[in-house]
Amino acid sequence: MISFWDYFDFRAMWSPYLMLLLIGVYVVYLLITGPWKHVVGGTEQTSLGKKTLFGLGLLLLYTALGSPLDLMAHISFSAHMLSMAVAYIAAPPLLLLGIPNWLYQRILKIRGISRLSFLMRPIFATILFNGLFSLYHLPVVHDYVMTNYFVHTVYYFVLLVTALMMWWPIVNPLPDTHSLTDLRKLAYVFINGVLLTPACAMIIFADQAMYATYTNAELWAIAMGYCVPAGSEAILANFGGPEFFMSYEPRADQQLGGVIMKLSQEFIYGIILLYIFINWYRKENKEEPIEESWSNGNLNRA
Repeated sequence: MISFWDYFDFRAMWSPYLMLLLIGVYVVYLLITGPWKHVVGGTEQTSLGKKTLFGLGLLLLYTALGSPLDLMAHISFSAHMLSMAVAYIAAPPLLLLGIPNWLYQRILKIRGISRLSFLMRPIFATILFNGLFSLYHLPVVHDYVMTNYFVHTVYYFVLLVTALMMWWPIVNPLPDTHSLTDLRKLAYVFINGVLLTPACAMIIFADQAMYATYTNAELWAIAMGYCVPAGSEAILANFGGPEFFMSYEPRADQQLGGVIMKLSQEFIYGIILLYIFINWYRKENKEEPIEESWSNGNLNRA
């Protein structure tokens, strides 16, 4: 297999605009939770643990959508599924856990946002995210999104928003905003795992490669053209398709992608189930829950 590192420059592999955007988001977050907290009505100190979690969430988001993994995701379907798992299953709970409670309360008091609080209801959130995620992986939808830059950008942004909505009932630290008991959280995580299973099964057990953007050289060049600098079309045309970089055939790559998504989901949900169980145990034994440990800066206890 030929390495794509030899054919693409820094801009193509590291997406500097997204890098700067996410760095900017983190700087604003540090200011709001630090020296600017009184301006936005904050009174409590945000712990190092929460700041670390939010930064780690942004780092995972960048890894999925801006690092060489994103470029490789346009060449290999298995890399694409790994990127999706990192961006929409792993990063959102870290981002949510990194936001202090007082900031949530301030955000939810904003008139327009408070009226949309019904969107955070567990049933609506899980059906919306899993529905959009599964719809995206229908071949006709996937190929259309991958070859239309504006639609691709909007769809990925909507997926991120709905992923945050889906995770909210699990990590929600505010008891008066659609919170779930620990038992219901366990059921909610299980339901989320079940809802993604049909899409993964379709991908794994298909009798042929389904996605034209990974088998048709012309469509692949269009999709790749959105993540490389302008003027790279001639280079892409010389490759003749993603198989230039691949050592195995598209169907095997597709099956591997389905397995990666399912195993990644089960691994991350397993960690969340452990998180829920530890919180439940701490409550039963009248210890401080994990979220409050982070809020108070007691990292040694969390």
